[in-house]
Amino acid sequence: MGTTAVKARNEYYWSDEREPHFQRRKEIMKKYPEVTKLFGIDHNLKYVTVALVAVQLTIAYFIGQLHWLPFLLVTYFVGATIAHALFLAIHEITHDLAFKNKKYNNLLALVANLPIVFPYAMSFKAYHALHHWDQGKDGVDVDIPGRIEANVFRGFFGKFIWFLNQIIFYAFRPPFIKMVKIDKWQVYNIVFQVAAMAVFLPMVGWPGVIYLLGSLLLAGSLHPTSGHFISEHYVFNEGQETYSYYGPLNKITFNVGYHNEHHDFPTIPGSRLPELKKLAPEFYENLHSYNSWTKVILDFLFRKDLSLFSRTKRR
Repeated sequence: MGTTAVKARNEYYWSDEREPHFQRRKEIMKKYPEVTKLFGIDHNLKYVTVALVAVQLTIAYFIGQLHWLPFLLVTYFVGATIAHALFLAIHEITHDLAFKNKKYNNLLALVANLPIVFPYAMSFKAYHALHHWDQGKDGVDVDIPGRIEANVFRGFFGKFIWFLNQIIFYAFRPPFIKMVKIDKWQVYNIVFQVAAMAVFLPMVGWPGVIYLLGSLLLAGSLHPTSGHFISEHYVFNEGQETYSYYGPLNKITFNVGYHNEHHDFPTIPGSRLPELKKLAPEFYENLHSYNSWTKVILDFLFRKDLSLFSRTKRR
């Protein structure tokens, strides 16, 4: 990959080579041209997404009837799980994997955004495209913590505080690293979300608001699925930039764990990424991978050699 070892304790990995997915994609397509049969949309994605939105908003409407303990349990085990699934539904939709028409994908993303309270789907689409096109590029790939962020949240306690609030950093970091032009769909996202919340939140009252916000915050912190934020690109093994996870939580996260496979072929929906790995196993079986996001989280927090600087960058 051309990635060099960290030269100083508080420094990123730097690579002079192109991200690894471009070359692996070429090699797989040359050896297995039938891989193109996996391209296309996932016809079930729109139905699953709408169902998740409906369940989350329905729970928000009725959850005020619960006492505090079942309220907390439902928020953690159900609400946070659905919220994280919706993050990843939006991720799939961002790649236009629900419909052939971009407009319909964008409209579905606005719907998927509803239980997340804040309008973010279309901004995520713009920034996520940069993450794929210029993976690791300094000042462009906003998935990587900034230098100030990485310097402030050091050591176990620093990493723990950052981890508890990582969803907030993912939300506010992008414009500080790179501003993107606001397009009409981002405006539509803001207007639609604000209007919808102006109607819905008064209907559910404070219990519903707390449920939705609690689900959102927990989904990006103390929830096992949040381990995918760490597992995907933090360098646990020097020389490897992207990592896959093959554990059971893929079943509720649209197979986002198949992350090497996803970056190699972003036009293959998550539901068919296991078929890609099965088709071309020799390209993936020798790569370091994970079977537990919880272990990834614990290793990240407790290993002294891992920090927010443990990411690969390019100039």
